[in-house]
Amino acid sequence: MKSKTRLNQRRNIYGWLFLIPAVVLIATMSFAPAVSALITSFKTGNGADLHFGGLKNYSRILKDAVFVQSIKNCFFYLIIQVPIMLILALILASMLNNNKLRFKGIMRTCIFLPCATSLVAYSIIFRTLFATDGFVNLVATKLHIISEPYNFLAHPTSAKIVIIIALVWRWTGYNMVFYLAGLQNIEYSVYEAAKIDGASALQTFLRITIPLLKPTILLTAIMSTNGTLQLFDESVNLTNGGPSNASITMSHYIYNQAFQGVPKFGYTSAMSFVILFLVAILAAVQLKVGDKRD
Repeated sequence: MKSKTRLNQRRNIYGWLFLIPAVVLIATMSFAPAVSALITSFKTGNGADLHFGGLKNYSRILKDAVFVQSIKNCFFYLIIQVPIMLILALILASMLNNNKLRFKGIMRTCIFLPCATSLVAYSIIFRTLFATDGFVNLVATKLHIISEPYNFLAHPTSAKIVIIIALVWRWTGYNMVFYLAGLQNIEYSVYEAAKIDGASALQTFLRITIPLLKPTILLTAIMSTNGTLQLFDESVNLTNGGPSNASITMSHYIYNQAFQGVPKFGYTSAMSFVILFLVAILAAVQLKVGDKRD
């Protein structure tokens, strides 16, 4: 009995010894900067000349028209892009999970490949595609859909739509992989039984696939919400936040305030914690609504 107790104690000690390096790294590289940023968010001033200002930075946020616009833009992307992307990913995963489908490995790879591209590279590619002299305008004019080239990136609504199209193109395959992994855990006999009972493809999808994939759908919804509220590369490299900040995101605006012109580290830290607060609230709501386990 004593030898077994000593063995358990040794295992616990060795386990903590292996954990200590990771804990130290996480505390040093993640928690310490986060605490420092929280303290900085209560300071006002420019550059390194910071002094305690209380809640001035947070009250200033409510009066900042550009930041309020960036919040609206992010929620616009979130409300439109995320549902389209997740529904499309779910449909593609269901189609490519068919055991009788030929070349499904190649098709899965082709759909997943966009998310392996660089964020900067794909943003620049879409900017080129939707330029006035780009491929989209060329095809549209050749097919007589439009009479003359349209400057998609110079109009607020079309600029946002271009960002949404780019996001759907890049991230649909990424979410599809999660759904495919979830579908692999569902016995194929369940679908065969539904087919024998006379269930249509739509009924099978709505009554079997979606309910059994509910935890995975909830996970992808939370991750997609988190990512959309922190959009940066698309706003910077695709539209540059334009026209007139019509497509700028919160992260893009924070970057501009922190690293362009006179840095405002206190104010940008406060804005960063607003993003954190929004992400936490939305994640909690999604968990509350989506997770019905007792």
